[in-house]
Amino acid sequence: MCGITGFIEWGRDLTQDSELLVNMTETMSKRGPDAHGTWISNPCAFGHRRLSVMDPENGAQPMTIYDDDSLYTIVYNGELYNAPELKRELQTRGRQFRTECDTEVLLQSYAEWGPACVDRLNGIFSFAVWDSVNQHVFFARDRLGVKPLFYSEQDGLLVFGSEPKAILQHPRVEAVVDAEGLAEVFAIGPARTPGHGVYKQLKELRPGEAMIYSRSGLRIYTYWKLESLPHEDSVEQTAEKLRSLLKDTVERQLISDVPICTLLSGGLDSSALTALAVKYYQETGQGQVHTFSVDYVGNDKHFKENSFQPGADGPWIARMVDELKTKHHYILIDTESLVEALDDATEARDLPGMVDVDSSLLLFCREIKKQATVALSGEAADEIFGGYPWFHRKELRDSGTFPWSVSSGFRAELLSPECRELIKPQEYINRRYSEALAEVPPLEDENAEDAKMRVLSYLNITRFMPTLLDRKDRMSMAAGLEVRVPYCDHRLVQYVWNIPWSIKMTGEREKGILRKALEGVLPEDVLYRKKSPYPKTHNPAYLDAVRTQMLAVLDDPSSPILPLIDSKKLKEIAAATTPASQLPWFSQLMSGPQLFAYLTQVNRWLKDYHVSIR
Repeated sequence: MCGITGFIEWGRDLTQDSELLVNMTETMSKRGPDAHGTWISNPCAFGHRRLSVMDPENGAQPMTIYDDDSLYTIVYNGELYNAPELKRELQTRGRQFRTECDTEVLLQSYAEWGPACVDRLNGIFSFAVWDSVNQHVFFARDRLGVKPLFYSEQDGLLVFGSEPKAILQHPRVEAVVDAEGLAEVFAIGPARTPGHGVYKQLKELRPGEAMIYSRSGLRIYTYWKLESLPHEDSVEQTAEKLRSLLKDTVERQLISDVPICTLLSGGLDSSALTALAVKYYQETGQGQVHTFSVDYVGNDKHFKENSFQPGADGPWIARMVDELKTKHHYILIDTESLVEALDDATEARDLPGMVDVDSSLLLFCREIKKQATVALSGEAADEIFGGYPWFHRKELRDSGTFPWSVSSGFRAELLSPECRELIKPQEYINRRYSEALAEVPPLEDENAEDAKMRVLSYLNITRFMPTLLDRKDRMSMAAGLEVRVPYCDHRLVQYVWNIPWSIKMTGEREKGILRKALEGVLPEDVLYRKKSPYPKTHNPAYLDAVRTQMLAVLDDPSSPILPLIDSKKLKEIAAATTPASQLPWFSQLMSGPQLFAYLTQVNRWLKDYHVSIR
């Protein structure tokens, strides 16, 4: 994994901008702590920061190959899981290789097949290729959007980067936010509308999109999207197909030239990945799998069961460690560190985010990085298999909006009258929701129940899942750790997309078909354990700390957030005795404490990034 950046400007000598390119590249030094490189050849300037995973000695970027009279140069962030097969095919077509890294496989694939190469890729990626033959730069992002790619186009200039901070380093890109950007922060956030960069001059290439920038302008097109097809397999056949797909994708993603581990929560998704990894290691003689889990100091005293978090993870982690005989590492985070890391998490995202859900992951990844460079994680299983509460609660399914964000009225009340009038939060959410519904690919003659659940699945895959993938990429890469997400294999996602809801609910359990597919892989008690979300602190000291921080922001007349919020209302909420867990903000992961922390993050972001609102 890496950080990529650069700019393309027709008709200018870019060699005079070498210092600018270096500065843009260095903003992402945490993403790529192992090496750096720049390349300028009019009209292109490419920069790269490298986290070495495959062929550390020979995979330096930017990488250039010469093909007869043609020149191709690439900057690439990601991993190709089918690189061995692609390399063999390219060799049969006469192409020769000088490295063992997937970067060269990708570049040779582009030289051989041009933009159509993306149809052959299995992996997570964002990349840019300068094509001297066609005099254009080709960009692509992976099908599920695991790896980010932002860009800004204006007056013959295109600036791009893995993170907004790299692009904002360019003098022609300003940290300006307009009414739509504010609506993203206050109405949609910490989620983002696909393709939206929040900053006025910033966009993000959507998952499954590619773009070509030439002298004639910018062309963006979709090369992959979910396809609705009849599901012909029986329950048994479906379970067998899922087991085969998951086994194949885990084994592909265990390939690495550096230490690799799994994140283990004791839940269904992470336990399955770990069990498959252990089996593969045993079969290939690779020794003991290292696993990592996270918890919080004091949670053993303060944890209280609720409908979203029915039980603590600790006993289940121990159960799986004993079952699989992994080398396990327990990471404990204290409240003070969690609060202190909120600023680092904002910097990692370049935006306010999921607050302690972000900062805890950042701290977790920093500890993992001390012993591993690559980790496997269970993101996306709940989105594609239907595991979240809103798949199963009628009031959430039928809410008429994004079911993880049903508190829009409460949110609006926290804004100043001027801000509410400017962004019109409810209208904005309704518009974005309608846009999402219009994208859903229908299946002819599908029954009403399956059609409704297909819509809900689409919303989760395209609107909720990116929030968690963005979080996982940004926090892990800020610690120099590569995290792979096997449930985001596009073959698996496409197959599960078309499984009827009645089969997904096999055994009348959420994710029932996944549980059936994993019979014999996991112990029965783990296999049928009730879902538990990502752990968060239950220590009242955290609520006290973030509430104190927010009140300090409200009492500081120089706080840039003040014109945008209703300070009086927020002070009343902070002083109320209403349980913080009853203050909704975003999904089951963010309530009262996260509300206070989020607004504090917004203020910090506005201040540190010198954001102008216009």
